[in-house]
Amino acid sequence: MRIAVLDTEPDQLRLINQSMAGLGHECHTYAAGKALLHAMRRETFDLLVLDWRLPDMNGPDVVKTIRQDYKSRMPILFVTERHDDSDMVEGLNVGADDFMAKPLRPIEFEARINALLRRAYPSRNEPEMVFGPYHFFPPSRTIRVHGELVELKNREYELALFLFQNLGRLLSREHLHEAVWGLGVEALSRSLDTHVSRLRTKLELRPSNGFLLLAVYGLGYRLETIEVDTRPAAAASNAR
Repeated sequence: MRIAVLDTEPDQLRLINQSMAGLGHECHTYAAGKALLHAMRRETFDLLVLDWRLPDMNGPDVVKTIRQDYKSRMPILFVTERHDDSDMVEGLNVGADDFMAKPLRPIEFEARINALLRRAYPSRNEPEMVFGPYHFFPPSRTIRVHGELVELKNREYELALFLFQNLGRLLSREHLHEAVWGLGVEALSRSLDTHVSRLRTKLELRPSNGFLLLAVYGLGYRLETIEVDTRPAAAASNAR
């Protein structure tokens, strides 16, 4: 998973990075609220960990902007020195999902991160994942569409599953690269576009199947659900 961390304390950042690396997640750190918000114009993340006190704006204002202006639904966890119940209530009211006090306790922190991610994103450990006519079988890394087996290469399968697990969510090109190719692995920009084009064709991602894979210029891709009219043609015509 791709984790954004907003904090100014070096020791705190080191502990968070260690914990996230131990869980297999990639950390992207920011020292100011505006820097994170600027990055989110082109980047997407799976979860945000942030402090309350920041050099340019306070944590609740960052969360409020992310929820109201950026329309992001990613889980958000406050890790802060503020211990009062009123602070926790304020943080949760502006859109945070959880709140824990410093000093950071790694075992508790990792448990909370895992709980937030489990609630927000479907597990890949399920024997079968169903999205309309698309049936994913993670143990065998196979997919069937309308019951027919579709042959996909490893990265095509990874990309398809990641897109379906994030339905309706804009995913930046960098986010998709990291999810499929991994952090630090050089992937040509056109390689992602080629894989997307193949998926559109192989999986028949079109409105008649209930899904549409959209390119968002300069940002990335979004897989959307499309309501399919299953009524007989005559009934549908009379309803118009």
